[in-house]
Amino acid sequence: MTILEDKLNETNSTKYEQATTFESGNEMAAMAAAQINYHVMGYFPITPSTEVAQYLDLMKSQGLHDIELIAADGEHGSAGICFGASATGARVFNATSANGFLYMIEQMPAQSGLRFPMVMNLVTRAVSGPLDIRGDHSDLYYALNTGWVILTARTPQAVYDMNIIALKLAEHKDVRLPVIVAYDGFFTSHQKRKVNYFKDRKVVQSFVGEMPKDYLKACVKDKPVTIGAHMNGDDLINNNFQQSEAIYRAGQVFEELQKEYAEISGRTYETLDLYCMEDAEVALFLLNSAAESAKDVVDKLRKQGIKAGVISPNIIRPFPAKEIREALKNVKSLLVGERADSYGGNGPNLTHEVKSALQEDKDNKTIVLSRCFGVGGKDFFADDAEKFFEMAIDAKERGFAERPFDYYGHVPGNPENKLMPVIEPMYGDAFNSGLITVTQDEETQKLKVKIPPLRNLTGKPKRFASGHGACPGCGIFPGLELFFKGIEGDAVILLQTGCAYVVTTGYPHSSHKQTFIHNLFQSGAATLSGTLEAFFEMKRRGEVDISDDFTFVMITGDGGMDIGMGSAIGTALRNHKMIVLEYDNEGYMNTGSQMSYSTPLGHMTSTTTIGKTKQGKAFHHKDTAQIMAATNIPYVFTGTEAYPQDLIKKAAKAQWYAQNVGMVYGKILIACPLNWKSEDRLGESIIKAAVDSCFFPLYEVEQGETTITYDPEEKNKRVELSEWLKMMGKTKHILKESNAPMLKEFENEVERRWRKLKVKHETPFI
Repeated sequence: MTILEDKLNETNSTKYEQATTFESGNEMAAMAAAQINYHVMGYFPITPSTEVAQYLDLMKSQGLHDIELIAADGEHGSAGICFGASATGARVFNATSANGFLYMIEQMPAQSGLRFPMVMNLVTRAVSGPLDIRGDHSDLYYALNTGWVILTARTPQAVYDMNIIALKLAEHKDVRLPVIVAYDGFFTSHQKRKVNYFKDRKVVQSFVGEMPKDYLKACVKDKPVTIGAHMNGDDLINNNFQQSEAIYRAGQVFEELQKEYAEISGRTYETLDLYCMEDAEVALFLLNSAAESAKDVVDKLRKQGIKAGVISPNIIRPFPAKEIREALKNVKSLLVGERADSYGGNGPNLTHEVKSALQEDKDNKTIVLSRCFGVGGKDFFADDAEKFFEMAIDAKERGFAERPFDYYGHVPGNPENKLMPVIEPMYGDAFNSGLITVTQDEETQKLKVKIPPLRNLTGKPKRFASGHGACPGCGIFPGLELFFKGIEGDAVILLQTGCAYVVTTGYPHSSHKQTFIHNLFQSGAATLSGTLEAFFEMKRRGEVDISDDFTFVMITGDGGMDIGMGSAIGTALRNHKMIVLEYDNEGYMNTGSQMSYSTPLGHMTSTTTIGKTKQGKAFHHKDTAQIMAATNIPYVFTGTEAYPQDLIKKAAKAQWYAQNVGMVYGKILIACPLNWKSEDRLGESIIKAAVDSCFFPLYEVEQGETTITYDPEEKNKRVELSEWLKMMGKTKHILKESNAPMLKEFENEVERRWRKLKVKHETPFI
């Protein structure tokens, strides 16, 4: 049984010195990884696992480990990085959650099928949709068929210990499989608990041992190898059999390794964590943190003379069927509680695996109830565990389960909570000002735009209702609303996951006055292209009775043009009639200000920290506008709220091209005071300085020809790059004398891009 917190100090009697601290599961996963000193971590931020990479980045800046932290463009990329590093023979680490895990899942069987070890922490979270960032096990259950060994951790202490055991298990000669350590998001991941850890990392490294060298790997000069050769069915069945045998052996090896670990730590992790199960007649089967909540209820029931107990596995792949049969020999009634469902399966996954295990014991008469609970992070308290026991006791007394499977904690829908906008939706002429004209020059084929003075457009309604949850000083909505001043008529708006989505759509309310769709980071552009093509086809068939054309706008940001770049480029190459508008806040702000590929050189984020060994981001920012221009779409532009007339004119052009020719891409730089560490009121001034320093030039690429629409040099308004950098707390360190080489490199890159842009401006079609 796992050592309880009030017994932790007793474990310091072992021969290796341990320190006691109060830390979260994410912190302890990072500590274990740092002490092991993995070679590589390929990662991509997603709540609630993001902190693991953040802590490791901070530790690296302090010189506490040598792990090469590689920020991927998405979870699929991070899984590829990890697979490649593992194939090289390196020790590899990762952490992810929810839809991020599903995005990488294609890579999971590829790695296990080729028997390359690594350790990944799955910080469990609800899989959307609808989007919910709190913890359940719907992502974990997708892992069950990937061929990875799966350990589960109920507490931060278990997270630390399991991470150490996991690597030795993965590399064991009888296993050689990747291992998942799964723990509950926002319960175990963020809640601080008492933890013991080894003060000397050499103790951990000695337990794990040296890397095995007696297996094939890439990058060995005198031993070229082929990794992942194609197989037909006759060979694949043999490969799968060997993998199957290995994962069953992993269960035996885990039992051996946990005993070895107990000798150095004083903490045991037997295959099943059994609490008062010696003579239990009613019991609960629960994964991870919920089991801890139920143990207090067991104590209470025992005082009442009720023989209650709790079973919680420390490993679920391989599934401990034999141990479960032994634990349930005398149990009359068992309730299996699961934080996910297997829709249509008359009970979630582990329920059926428990029932299957019991089928092998013909003398077992245990009544099994199944309850789906706690999805989307719904709290599970001692009172809830007590209700579970009441159900189990009732089944025992009746001799059968009246409802073998059901949900627990759900309530009838409340009609008052029907999803409604904060204000009445608006459509048609509401967004037609009649003050903007766009005409095409017959000779040049370029567009001419006339807009009224800005004050004449103030009466045009906003597309987003007030009362949303954006941070003070957030530049997203001033930037978006200014852009939409140039868009006439109805719009269908899709937002990828990000700050703009999260703060405008908290159920049961919506800040969107027009039709709104959400989809994930990696597929927003593709989703909207499907929407508009279906609309046009239904309209062509006469199935949609709407005379006015919609403008289809996808809004992306918070790194969406990293993980979503492939989808955006594919959509551009197909040239759908839509607008992709990126708000660039220079990071993944919705998950806690991590580095994105749009983060500039040297800028501080939560995964590019400042310390004695690190000085912010190590490479230059991605020029998304130029990438999209290379797809030859009809119109690409950049803009900011600091130059409103310029942005509104470009919006009007964007609408014309999107309705008449094809896809448009626009990029607007917006302020994020919280993560830029700047004053709320200075957003527009900071953005203006970014433009005037030529870091963020204002230009358009219309039908392949580049035009700079605002030239600070010509207007004698150009400022030094340092004038922009000194306005933000995230960049002030770049101005230190010790960072002079970095500043010079940054200045040179800004100048190079600006001069290249000017050549394009002066020379059509370059």
